[in-house]
Amino acid sequence: MYVRGGRSAVDETVYPDIEEYFEDLTGIYRDEIADLAAAGSTYVQIDNTDAALLCDPKFQDASRDKGFEPEEQIRLQGKLISMATRDRPDNMTVSMHLCPGNSAGAWLAEGGYDFVAESLFNDFDVDAFFLEYDTERAGSFAPLRFAMPDSFIVLGLVTTKTLKHHSKDMLKRRIEEAAHYVPLENLALSPQCGFASVAKGNPISFDDQRRKLELILEVPNDV
Repeated sequence: MYVRGGRSAVDETVYPDIEEYFEDLTGIYRDEIADLAAAGSTYVQIDNTDAALLCDPKFQDASRDKGFEPEEQIRLQGKLISMATRDRPDNMTVSMHLCPGNSAGAWLAEGGYDFVAESLFNDFDVDAFFLEYDTERAGSFAPLRFAMPDSFIVLGLVTTKTLKHHSKDMLKRRIEEAAHYVPLENLALSPQCGFASVAKGNPISFDDQRRKLELILEVPNDV
C-alpha cells in the first residue's frame, strides 16, 4: 500500500514517523510466520508483485511520477521483506515469487530482471526466488549472476497462461542456459505462476494443467 499510495496512504497523525509504521507492518508478518511455524509449517511463500512490476520501464516512470525513485523503492521492498522474515526459525524455508500479472491469460508488466537484480538477490532475506521465465518478456538469465551462492532460483519456464506445451528438449536447454549463472543444484523448475490467480482462472483445461505439472516433474528427473 505504501509503494502504490505513497506517504499519503499512511495517516500521519497515527504514524508521524514512517519507520514506526514499517515496524508495525512487518511485525504482523513476523507474528503470522511464528504462528505458522508453531503449527508445524517449515515453508512459507511470499508473493511480491511490486518488485516484478519495477522491471518494466513504464512502472519505473510511474514510481518517479509519485516522487519515489524506483531504485529506492526496490531497496525499501528488500528492507521490509527482510524485516518480515528476520525471526523465522532455522528449519523454515521462505521463498518469494515475483509476479508481473496473471489473470485470465493476461499480464501487467514486461521487462528483464536487470533493473532489480542486484538489490533483489542481496537485499531480500529469503531463501528462494520464483522467477517467471515463460516468455521473452522476462529477458535473459544474465541477471542471475547476482544471485547469492546459497540462494535457490526456481525457473518459471512452463506457462500457465496459454495452451502452449513446451518440449522437454527446450526446457532442458533453458535450464542449461541458466546453469551458466547459477549452479545446477541450486536451480528448480516450476510453472511461471499459479493456474488461477483469480476466480476466472486462465484459458486452459484441467487436462492441460495436469500435463504441464507432469512435465515439471519429468524434466528435473531427466536433468
